[in-house]
Amino acid sequence: MSARTAREPPEPALTPAPGVVAEPPPRPDKAPFDINEVLGRIREEVRHFADAAMFALAARGHDSLFEQLVACILSIRTMDEVSLPVSLALLGRASTPEAMARLTPEEIDEVIRPVTFHEPKSRQLHAIAVRTRDEFGGKLPCDAQVLQSFKGVGPKCAHLALGIACGHEAISVDIHVHRVTNRWGYVRARTPEATLEALEAQLPRAYWVEINRLLVPFGKHVCTGSRPKCSTCPVLRYCRQVGVTESR
Repeated sequence: MSARTAREPPEPALTPAPGVVAEPPPRPDKAPFDINEVLGRIREEVRHFADAAMFALAARGHDSLFEQLVACILSIRTMDEVSLPVSLALLGRASTPEAMARLTPEEIDEVIRPVTFHEPKSRQLHAIAVRTRDEFGGKLPCDAQVLQSFKGVGPKCAHLALGIACGHEAISVDIHVHRVTNRWGYVRARTPEATLEALEAQLPRAYWVEINRLLVPFGKHVCTGSRPKCSTCPVLRYCRQVGVTESR
């Protein structure tokens, strides 16, 4: 083979494929990334903010798996400031599968009207209540596969409800967890589903439930989607600010 046509073997990839664990990119102006230090600082930062809706509900006594699943469904595409009072209103009227199954979808819809997609959610909640009553004797099992067998229930809701109600170590990745952990450079993933996979491979299990509780208010008030408040961020010295082009 001539020198003109000979080729060296390809260099190994220096960066991981999207959706896998990534070492935060080095920056001389940043400290080594320490997840324990980062989450400790964020824990202190968010104690002044309102708790995420499902955790707030649990603190008020609505901590059964059924109640948590109902609250998560209501929160989809809806701000906590709306979903929390709606959840309290609905669960105040029907907090068990039996009680909710006695309501009609139309009656449920009247209560949950402020949330996004209230009509399909009312039918979905009624169907979950009826099936839980008839198939599971009125008590949902702490089983992710069972929860995800309900129409419209994905890993995010299943994992968060199981974490709060059943103590399961499961990571729930919403838009805030996805955005913040990728902005840190802690993972590199294009979708929440890929972020979940990467976090399961890297995040210490002690934080699997808490990370959602911490990063929802942190993402809403500090590490916002546009123009994050980097100048006052408690973890700026660790964050690689991946993708940040403008900040406050």
